[in-house]
Amino acid sequence: MPRVSQAHLDARRRQILDAARRCFVRNGFHATSMQDVLAEANLSAGAVYRYFRGKDEIIAAIAAEAVAEVVGALDTAFDPDDPPTLDAVLGAAFLAIHRVDAEQGFARLALQVWGEAVRSPALAELIKGEIRRLRGALARLVRAYQARGLMAADTPPEQVAQVLIGLLPGFVFQHALVGDVDPAGFRAGLRTLLTTRLASPLPPVPAN
Repeated sequence: MPRVSQAHLDARRRQILDAARRCFVRNGFHATSMQDVLAEANLSAGAVYRYFRGKDEIIAAIAAEAVAEVVGALDTAFDPDDPPTLDAVLGAAFLAIHRVDAEQGFARLALQVWGEAVRSPALAELIKGEIRRLRGALARLVRAYQARGLMAADTPPEQVAQVLIGLLPGFVFQHALVGDVDPAGFRAGLRTLLTTRLASPLPPVPAN
């Protein structure tokens, strides 16, 4: 029996993920059964379960691909030898999210994933891993800015990354439900916040 090539395996996995994504975007996560995915992909149960044990694993794989797009955009936009502004780097992430949404319906799907993760501990753990990976990429950026004196170094990079990552789901949420945000406008608003100087200093944060 001829050996199945890696290219064939990758193509079959892609076929399953694309079919599942179409089902989830069209009908929602809960209303989509594995049988729906099988029919959409035009594959047998054995062919699909060879790659994924169920919907949670499929949705986690889709989420991982989306996160990889955003992390890749952050890494590509950041030049360690000539660091761009923070709004430029995050603007690249907003553009990546916008592109993945246009191609794959990512924004609506993301809202479903977040809601399902609250119910499913297994899916929550998988999504937490992707969030930590994205935090790590942002923390690397912050660390590089701090090393060059471009950002105050009195706050740990991980804490700054926690704040920055909050901008990404905010963009996704508004893009999916309101539809009146775009990468350029969101970046412009961020630039204004980053360059605003307060009229008087903030009071010190009380120690825990």
